[in-house]
Amino acid sequence: MSFGEIITWPFAKLMVWLYGLTGNYGVALIFFALAVNLIMTPFMAKSKKSMMRSTRLQPMIQEIQRRHEGNPQKMNAEMQKLYREEGVNPMSGCLWSLIPFPILIALYSVVRQPITRMMFASKDVVTTLQEYFTAKGVELATSGRANAYVEIQLSDLAHKNWQAVQTDLAGKVDGLMNIDFNFLGMNMGEQPSVSTLWAGPYTWAAIGLFLIPFVSALLSWLSMKISTAMNPVAEDNSQAAASMKSMNLMMPLMSIWICFVMPAAMGIYWIFNSVFGIIRDFLLTKIYKRQLDAEDAVRAEKRAEREKEMEAKRAEYEKLKAEGKTEVNANTSKKKLQASEKQKSDERKAALEKAERAARRERLGIKEVEKPASQVGNRRYARGRAYDPDRFAIPGAVETESVIDEALPAAEETAPVAEPVVDEAVNDAVEAVTEETVQTVEDTAEAVTESAETAEQE
Repeated sequence: MSFGEIITWPFAKLMVWLYGLTGNYGVALIFFALAVNLIMTPFMAKSKKSMMRSTRLQPMIQEIQRRHEGNPQKMNAEMQKLYREEGVNPMSGCLWSLIPFPILIALYSVVRQPITRMMFASKDVVTTLQEYFTAKGVELATSGRANAYVEIQLSDLAHKNWQAVQTDLAGKVDGLMNIDFNFLGMNMGEQPSVSTLWAGPYTWAAIGLFLIPFVSALLSWLSMKISTAMNPVAEDNSQAAASMKSMNLMMPLMSIWICFVMPAAMGIYWIFNSVFGIIRDFLLTKIYKRQLDAEDAVRAEKRAEREKEMEAKRAEYEKLKAEGKTEVNANTSKKKLQASEKQKSDERKAALEKAERAARRERLGIKEVEKPASQVGNRRYARGRAYDPDRFAIPGAVETESVIDEALPAAEETAPVAEPVVDEAVNDAVEAVTEETVQTVEDTAEAVTESAETAEQE
């Protein structure tokens, strides 16, 4: 058995069993779509729940993107943390949604090659039937795209001429099954075609085959529209909204193309798969909406309790800090604590050594050399030997400071309210000293002027 046969074997057995149960190929396709949807429900439920959770996280995701707009690494780290805390895998919704495509490909193989894939007959049976009907004058498609569906044509011809085939080819067509492809007057082995409808006659079979692709596209669009309405994308998430809009347009167009290039059986499967998908999506949305609402309520309650607890801890810490009773944070790393203790120990040692040196100098009668104002570090005259720190001082500033220092204690003792009285005393002292300084300068200037006039007269 080849690899392709291994993949298609379960779907082929299911189709054969359903056909034997219903006796109608179209009805068997409908039940096949139902069975596939039931099998896929657990996987699609997981995808649905993940997608709904991701939709509810959009406001928090956008807030993270806004807060860390210029730092993509931090933004990705925060988003991964959010997904981990909320139990959401952003890829799970996409992965489970891809599972129906392999099933569709396997079903296409079963429908396209009913003799070798569905009935598991040998290729010699196909060759024998081709030679038999060619000898009968039947024109078969042996080249081009139509050759891909030659097994459907042969199986349909075998059904219509079953007694003759069994009699003329006895022992040569072992495994061949008598399958009727008729469903509601349409041959499920034929392809919908515009040319066939245009050429006429306008029978129900021709019109029905032509309408299958458009009905399939309409139901595909309706399925996605309902899903979007029940799980709306955030308005400010323009990228997701644009992607959803493009998908809502592309999927129906792809459905039309698939149903026109494949046998009508694929269109019937696609139609009822969309119908069952709409029902499944509606039920899952209702169920998970209630579950997620309950989970959000519990999560919000826990978050409120955590914030309340953190607020109480902050208030307690501020109180202890104001009282000077704060303790070392138990969460501080051991390395930081060791570094802090080492710094304090070094400071204590330096203070003790300085005190011992001062005591030793005092015992030996060594006086400390007075450091000049120009000294910087160990360089005694780094600023120059004539350096004067008061060279830019304002005349009378020293007297002003002494007057202010004398006025402050008196003002503080006598005033019932300290600050206004101190300010007033300081202002009076500054004005008195300033007036005295100005008067001294004016007297000096007047004396200099008189001396100058006397010199001129002499």
